Amino acid sequence: MVRDRSVTSFSNSTLVGRTDDMDTLNRLAHAARWGHTASAVVTGPTGMGKSTLLRAFLDGGACRHATVLHGLCEEGSSGDPLSGVRGLLGPTVQGASLEGGALLALTPGALAGEPPHARAVQRAFHGLYRLAANELSRRPLVLALDDVHHCDELSLRWLDFLLRRADGLPLLIVLTQQTEAAAHARGAPAHRALADLTAGRRTTTLRLRPLAEKDVAEAVRQFLPAPATPAFAIRAWSVTGGNPRLLGRLLRALRAEGAGSGVGDADRIAETGGRVLAAWARELLDRRPSWVGEVARAVAVLGERGADHVGSLAAVPADVVEDALTVLREAGLLTSGGGHLADGAVRAAVLAPLDGRALSGLRTRAALILSDAGRPAEEVADHLLPLPSISEPWMPGVLLEAAVLAEARGAPETAARYLYRLLEVDPDSVEVRVRLAGALAETDPAEAIGLLRGALEPSVDIRTRARIAAQFGTTCLAARENSAALGMLEGVLDALDAELGPDPLPADRELRTLVESVLMIVGSHSRSTIAATRKRAAAVTVPAGDTPAQCQKLAATAVLTALDGQAPEPAVEYALRAARSHQLPLKSLSLINSAFVLDLADRTEDAMAALDRLLRHGRENSALRTYTLALSIRALHLHGLGALPEALADAGTAVQICGAERWGEMMVLPRLALAGVLVDRGEPARAEELLTGTAPAWRDQYVWTYHRYLMAHGRSRHALGDAEGALALFRECGRSLEEAEVRHAAYLPWWAEAACVLAELGRAEEAQEPAAHGTRLARRWGTPRVLGLAALARGVATPGERGVELLGEAVRELSASPARVEHARAELVLGQALLASGELRAAREHLRAAADLAQRCGALALSQKARGALLAAGGRMRKMTASPLDLLTSMERKVAGLAAGGAKNRSIAQSLYVTVRTVETHLTSVYRKLDISDRAQLAPVLRSPGVYAERVPQEASRRRGQR
Repeated sequence: MVRDRSVTSFSNSTLVGRTDDMDTLNRLAHAARWGHTASAVVTGPTGMGKSTLLRAFLDGGACRHATVLHGLCEEGSSGDPLSGVRGLLGPTVQGASLEGGALLALTPGALAGEPPHARAVQRAFHGLYRLAANELSRRPLVLALDDVHHCDELSLRWLDFLLRRADGLPLLIVLTQQTEAAAHARGAPAHRALADLTAGRRTTTLRLRPLAEKDVAEAVRQFLPAPATPAFAIRAWSVTGGNPRLLGRLLRALRAEGAGSGVGDADRIAETGGRVLAAWARELLDRRPSWVGEVARAVAVLGERGADHVGSLAAVPADVVEDALTVLREAGLLTSGGGHLADGAVRAAVLAPLDGRALSGLRTRAALILSDAGRPAEEVADHLLPLPSISEPWMPGVLLEAAVLAEARGAPETAARYLYRLLEVDPDSVEVRVRLAGALAETDPAEAIGLLRGALEPSVDIRTRARIAAQFGTTCLAARENSAALGMLEGVLDALDAELGPDPLPADRELRTLVESVLMIVGSHSRSTIAATRKRAAAVTVPAGDTPAQCQKLAATAVLTALDGQAPEPAVEYALRAARSHQLPLKSLSLINSAFVLDLADRTEDAMAALDRLLRHGRENSALRTYTLALSIRALHLHGLGALPEALADAGTAVQICGAERWGEMMVLPRLALAGVLVDRGEPARAEELLTGTAPAWRDQYVWTYHRYLMAHGRSRHALGDAEGALALFRECGRSLEEAEVRHAAYLPWWAEAACVLAELGRAEEAQEPAAHGTRLARRWGTPRVLGLAALARGVATPGERGVELLGEAVRELSASPARVEHARAELVLGQALLASGELRAAREHLRAAADLAQRCGALALSQKARGALLAAGGRMRKMTASPLDLLTSMERKVAGLAAGGAKNRSIAQSLYVTVRTVETHLTSVYRKLDISDRAQLAPVLRSPGVYAERVPQEASRRRGQR
């Protein structure tokens, strides 16, 4: 069979990356002219360009003064004695006068049939030698034999015979051989003959390696008209592994599709390369022994994790498996250093010859082999998923075990895939439905609700129904279907009380507590039910928090107690007990509820610890929805502390996650958190866009989103100059909270915002009403934050010296609180009041403090406003900082330090227990603050902060010039 040599290389006029190999052959040819007999073997995997190199050498100047004889050993010719010699010498000696031995050797079929007699072989060898010697006496001789892995044994023996007797004659023998073919020919007579031939000291072996990235770039440059972008060359090298033949096919295919070598065309390489690799795989397997295909199919089915069992599945010995893997690896079909196929298209091409029944049988056998070998259930189950049916008795047990393991390692979507197959086997199984609903709760709560409804049949035992109802309630909360959950929970709780009686067993008491805690959590979220839920909570016994269900109920009780707005101590005690308990069920809302109460009470470290614990759980268990919700709440908490860059990073990450998930539209809190930060960062227009994009269906009926939306929208309208619109939104927030009987000073202090807006509008007397309302609430709760806000509201509503005194009180109270932005705001309002009364020196002091504090918080809008007021007061802003480090938050310093040391974003994220997106957001903020463009500039700035003040104006000027 003659192969199509046109695909060996995409450019026969050049030998990209083969210069050293060509130089070696040229040196050998030059030495042979002067009587230094030598031989060379060019080896390499299929498509590595061996024949191209050989042809270029024979056509080059080094062979110009020699007789060149070139032959090809065709596939299947190894059984024809001396066929290789005939291909090498036959055409050259046609018409020549041959003696008997040479004539015998060059006559087709003369030595065929039975193994030739030794004397006939000897006579043929000597005749051929004399033929070669006659040629050598006239001029140098170069014998080139291509694809010697197909050569017959006698031809190789004669070449060895010739080399041994031609010492001192101008002879060079050049052979090409596939390395993977040598692997599966090991032990054959022809292979031993070739080993004897190349064992001599005069033989040079040239092992052709894949092309390097720079060689691929050069080859692309020569083949395609336009210069290749670095991305194009790198992707072409990655897909082809540097195999010249594959590279040629890829470039031809791309050119046929009209692609060039630009950035956009680089994106097409993977798809086109997959088709090229698949065709290459089919061609290779068609030309290889059947056992290579069997091993390839076993590898395709088992994948990387089952590499140790390829031999068992392919039913071939271990040494044959190694030979086949060598063939596949050197042909570029296996990953370098790995045991799995390089591309999905290659895998499909390898499995294509199998019909559906054969492929299912192969996968079933693979699962059994892995199961018998004690491999993890997930590895076994992965081979059951593609089967058309789960028909064997042992299969459901494997799928269930795999689902349990997937849930335990935090892979709910993987667990769901196993459970869906189980549900096909037994659609009525309550256990499978409930477990599947648990796996879907984070990713598809609506689907989970449907599954749970089907499991809540009246015929189901009440204790089982109670557990399912608790799960149904929390899932409905995620899907925004609270009303459906409340009726179900109340009915189950009544039925459970009737069943258990007045003195239930401890396990039954825990079950009842669980259902009641979920009823309290679900009821506290809806604007229409929170008041009734608070009354219900006031009548129940506060649990000790010794069990998981008690912890959940304790945290819910803490929230409902705090919303009464009385002294914070009882609610804080409940929240701390719940958050610190080792019995806390992390999948519940207990940590969120505890953090909410602790934040209201200014217990900032305790609140942050609870949220960090929940975030860690979300990361480790792939609970993406829980993680996103916790990020949003932490952003709100950080915003309240005046850590705006950190709040911006958390809220931005949460919004990005929502944008990529199916349930993202239902989660409004990330957008509300981000909008609030953007207003203080001086970007109210962006905040407005976020707020108008929140769907009312997911926003208006819930306590925790509707009122926060009104506050954030009111603040954005105020920042955009619509004071009346802002005032209307703040008053609607207060009216709705009163309707829901939520009267808490620290939770969304609309009254302080309304009082400040009214004072700006010149309606100070009207501002006294919301100020008085807030003061009553603040004195009941009693933390410095709310007392300071109340003093601020009264101060703007009170004219004259008394108003200035109240504003001074606000500054003192807020300076003792963690609310740094509110402290800066109070400093600004006090400074403005002093300026209006003519006390310029005191005004400048407070205005400068407001600008400094707001700048450090990242409240850019407030800082700018304070600077303007300071200039109006005749003051000058001192230089904010002499060091860039002073501009960075603590987290930004950590991220910047690691990045300056060379750490990649993923490594930084892992070491700081944050997401990669959070790291990216922090780095963007660092670059903006330091006025640099990339991480390469970080190290000099961080090492030499003293030069920052001189460098920044120059760098900023240069960039403005570029823009």
